[in-house]
Amino acid sequence: MITQETLTHLWLHLGWPLLRLLIFLSIGLLVAMFIESLNWTRKLAVVARPLTRFGHLSPLTGAAFSLCFFSGMAANTMLAEGFETKQLSRKELILANLFNSLPSNFLHLPTTFFIAVPIIKGAAFVYIGLTIGAAVVRTLLITVIARFMLPKPTAVAAGNDPTPAPEHPFRAALNNTLKRFKRRMRKIASYTVPIYILFYMLSEAGFFKAAEQFIGQHLGWMSWLSPQALSILTFQMAAEFTAGLAAAGSLLASGSMEAREIVLVLLIGNVLSSPIRAIRHQYPYYAGIFKPGLAAQLILFSQTFRALSIALMAFLYYTLSM
Repeated sequence: MITQETLTHLWLHLGWPLLRLLIFLSIGLLVAMFIESLNWTRKLAVVARPLTRFGHLSPLTGAAFSLCFFSGMAANTMLAEGFETKQLSRKELILANLFNSLPSNFLHLPTTFFIAVPIIKGAAFVYIGLTIGAAVVRTLLITVIARFMLPKPTAVAAGNDPTPAPEHPFRAALNNTLKRFKRRMRKIASYTVPIYILFYMLSEAGFFKAAEQFIGQHLGWMSWLSPQALSILTFQMAAEFTAGLAAAGSLLASGSMEAREIVLVLLIGNVLSSPIRAIRHQYPYYAGIFKPGLAAQLILFSQTFRALSIALMAFLYYTLSM
């Protein structure tokens, strides 16, 4: 028999989070489609024009980059729409998703900053600065890679668009958006809902927690770290980032660890803990925006580049701060 407590648990941990995800996906889809219907992509692309021009990236990629500073979901939806309508090749879609590393990093910056600073004080500025530096490196590197992998776009002469501007552009754009939204949102929901439910069941069965704890408990190969540093890693991976921060703050306050070692161990924990959390939290909505196979490919590429760039910043910090 299903009890009131079970129904409440299902609503709080499955129903409401899934509904909230679909609401945000709907908003992101509407924004992306509306911008595209108004032909504002070139205007938004101005922010990233020097980088996109150098990297042979399209104005649509530049527009998604600008939009990503405000909504990563809307930016990804814009890229998915561009791919569906053949405005982006599969190669540019992957590069564009990686290109958005910098703005997507800034989306989470305020939360990380205001949690980390009270706990680990000045070390927070170094840690956040290094993660931003890693995002800048990723974006610049993707720009260089794109320059060699993508053909130079052909120039389109201004004023040659044969389509006349509608008398009421906002109304026409809104009607076009709503017409396309229903079909696209139905398709997104058909992927997102079952995948989200599957991941909820795996989470309730303890799969992700067991995986994180397994990794946290098998860090013998990192014996070069101090026992205090290993304890931070264990908390960061077996629980969450805030738990690792709390452990780091306690060790910093007691004088058991220096700020330099805390920054390094938080960077290492960031690299090791991100993949499982990306699969758990990112894949369900990615699989709705993109097709499931493509979503897995995008997450694989983004997590690989992210891990390598953060590892590089950790190495440079370790070398330069000795």
